[in-house]
Amino acid sequence: MLTAHTIKVLQSLDKKKFRQKYNLFLVEGNKIICELFNSNFKVKEILSTDPQKLDRTDIPVTHISENELKKISFLKTPKDSVAVCYLAEEEKLTDKNIQLVLDGIQDPGNLGTIIRLADWFGIEQIICSEDTVDVYNPKVIQATMGSFTRVNVVYTDLVEYLSATENINIGTDMEGENIYTFEKPEKINLILGNEGNGMRPETEKLLQKSISIPRFGKSQSTESLNVSMAAGIILGQLFSK
Repeated sequence: MLTAHTIKVLQSLDKKKFRQKYNLFLVEGNKIICELFNSNFKVKEILSTDPQKLDRTDIPVTHISENELKKISFLKTPKDSVAVCYLAEEEKLTDKNIQLVLDGIQDPGNLGTIIRLADWFGIEQIICSEDTVDVYNPKVIQATMGSFTRVNVVYTDLVEYLSATENINIGTDMEGENIYTFEKPEKINLILGNEGNGMRPETEKLLQKSISIPRFGKSQSTESLNVSMAAGIILGQLFSK
C-alpha cells in the first residue's frame, strides 16, 4: 500500500520544479515502460496493478490497487503500471549532421510528436530554447510513445548556440524556397518556431536559408500548419533527397 506522502510526491511530478526537486519523472503504461529497459534511463521502481505482466526481477515492482493507480496517474484512463524514473544527466551538446532546433515550443503534444518524428527519421538530437516545454512533462513523455529514450533533448541558449554551430541554420518562411526543389545541405539545423508567434527575431536573424511548404488546396485559405505536421512534411522531403 502506498503512503500518503508517496502519493503526494508522485502527484507533484506533473510540475517541473518538483521533478527537479526530487530528480524524478513518471512513465505510464507497460508498452512505454518496456522501452526504458533498453535505454540509459534508470528506473527507481515500478508500481503496477499486475506485476506479473512485467516480469522484472532487477527493478523493485510494487503491487498497487486500481484506486491507488488512479491517484498517481496523469492519464484520464490510467494504464496498468507507472514507472518512477530518475532524470537523465544532460548529454554534452555536439553537432549532429541533421538536428531539430525548437524555439519556444509550448504544447507538450507537439514536443512529444516531434520527438517521435525525430526517432522515426533517425535524428538523434533535438536542441531546445530554455523556454521550450520540459521533455519530462508527463504529456510530452506520453506523446513520444517511448521515443524519448532514443533522442537526446538538450536545452540551451539558442542565440549562443546558433551563432557558433557549423551546421546550416534553416527555418520555415512563407516566402522561403520550395521544400520540394530545395537542395539539402550536408549539415542542417532545422529550426521550428513557437506555435503562435513563430521563431523570435533574434533566432530568425541567424537563419542562412529559408524553406516553405507550398499549398496545393484550391481555396488557399488555410493560414498555417501545426508545427509538428510541418516538421513531418519537411523531414519526409529532406530524407527523400
